[in-house]
Order: sequence, then C-alpha cells, then structure tokens
Amino acid sequence: MNTAPTLLPIAPGVHVWAPGSTGSWGLANCGLLTAGGQAVLIDTPYTLNLTDDFLAAAHEAAGPGVDISAVLTTHGNGDHSWGNQRVTGAEIVATHRTLEHQCFEPSPEQLVHLVEGTDPEQPLGWYFRRHFGRFDFGGITVQKPTKTFRDRMDLRVGDMPVELYEVGPAHTVGDLVVRLPEQRVVFAGDVVFAGDHVCHWSGPLESVVGACERILGWEPELIVPGHGPVLDPDGLRAHIGYLRDLAEQARTLHARGLSPVAAARHLIEEDRYPDLHLPERMVITLASEFRHLDRDEAEPDILSLMDDCSRIAWDRAGVAPVPQAG
Repeated sequence: MNTAPTLLPIAPGVHVWAPGSTGSWGLANCGLLTAGGQAVLIDTPYTLNLTDDFLAAAHEAAGPGVDISAVLTTHGNGDHSWGNQRVTGAEIVATHRTLEHQCFEPSPEQLVHLVEGTDPEQPLGWYFRRHFGRFDFGGITVQKPTKTFRDRMDLRVGDMPVELYEVGPAHTVGDLVVRLPEQRVVFAGDVVFAGDHVCHWSGPLESVVGACERILGWEPELIVPGHGPVLDPDGLRAHIGYLRDLAEQARTLHARGLSPVAAARHLIEEDRYPDLHLPERMVITLASEFRHLDRDEAEPDILSLMDDCSRIAWDRAGVAPVPQAG
C-alpha cells in the first residue's frame, strides 16, 4: 500500500490525492481545492494515519496560514469519510440521504472484528485479511455531516466556483459529484471506478449511467473517479459502455433464473471484462440490479454479499474448494 504523499496538481487550484492502486479495496481518491487563501477537501481517506498523510500534503500545498474550511463528502462509505474527524473545525457537507446510508454502513469496530475475529482458513476471513488487514481502523469515530442538501448546492473557494450535485441513488442512496466549471474537472466519487469492477450498493445501473452521462454533458476535461486513475471523457464513455453492458447481462441472466452469484460466476467464466480487476465484486452490483428487477426494496445484506465475493475470489485463487452458494 502506498502511504507516501501523492498529492498531484491536475488544474489550477485543484489537487488529487491518488493512492495509485487497483485490484484492492479501500484506497480512494481524495481532492484538495485551494484559491484566495481558502482550502476545501473532497473526501478523506479510510483511516486516521492515511488521513494524517493526506492532511500533511494538503497543508503544504495550500500554503502557510490556510485553514481547511470544509470537507465535501461524496458518499457515506468509510473509505471516503472516516478521516473526517481529523479535519477539526471544518464543515462536513454531504447530501441529506447520506445519513440513511450511514445507518447500515459497517462500523470501524465491525470491520476490525471481520479482519481479526473471523477464520482465516475460510473464504470470508481470508478475503477480509487480504483486502482490509492492511488498514488500522483504531480510534475512528464516524462523523455525521454538519451540513446537508438536496439536489444542488453552490459554494466558492476564494474566487473558485464549486457546484455540488446530488446524483443518488446510484453507488449509494446519497451520492454527490463535485463540478468545477472553470477548471472543467469533475470529482465523481464512486459513481465512477477506473481499473476495477464497480460495487454499487444501491443502483439501479440505469441511474449510475444517468449520473455518468450528466457528467459528460458538462464537457469536462478530467474526471476523478472514486478509485483508480483520472479519466478523460473517452475513458468515461468507455466506463458507461461497461455499465450498460453489465445492465444488459443482468437483465438476461435474471430472466434465465440465475442468482446473482451464479450470474457473476457466469460472467467471470466467460471472461467478459478481462481488463478489470476484482471481478468478484460483480456479485454486489448484480444483487442490487436483481433487487430492482424484482421490485424488492430491502436493504442489501452487506455481510452476505461480502461472503459471496470472498467465495468467488477464494475459488479463483485456487485456495481450496468450498461449497458454492447460488
């Protein structure tokens, strides 16, 4: 895991904190906006020590005497928000529906248990140690937003106009994207992934595609995904093509009576998306899509879905044969 400062300038007054890792969970992109002696963050990292690294780089880039006045939280997943407590005195801005997601997001204590209290000789314990064992979740107190909005919110960082748009339900029920119209940059949060398969907890994929097309309509030059390298418009168009194809596959496989697990295994065996990492995560997105197709309004069972992911990954890694769900 890369914990060295990687705060990269991509436009005037705009920096991206880029962990630079695909094929892993939890290493999310964050942003820093600076103008006129003011600074605002877009998201914070997963843990306190990673956030300390980010903040050290952010303060150096912002310059002496510049305080961070706000954190714009793109959604309620911990890997985009659990460092918020380190930004003391800052306003935490999110959509109102982010509060809903925080109600069922696993807590830091629950993640510690899943890493340390599960059997490493079984798929779930093996998977959590492999992908989350690198993180120190100690000392985290999950922060609620201090300011929420619906639909749209406009603010300024110095003389830099910043536009926030609610685009959920998409990845979660409460997603927002950050548009910087003068710099022609959009921070998309987990509405967009680059290099890895998506894992959308809410959906439907039609809504995710709609959010991505809305971003394209603003004609940005750069799109910062929640994870992975910064994209140009062609990269986002390619991502939209993948989402549309996955939605079509979901409809077809659902009509055939397959479960989300069986559908994910089918697409993996077919090697339909060979350039994307973490194919086991398709089971999460397919389960969300199947719930919409079934008009099932139940919340996702996060632990069950992660167990499904772990079993697929365990089998693909050739660790040992295990009973297959679905």
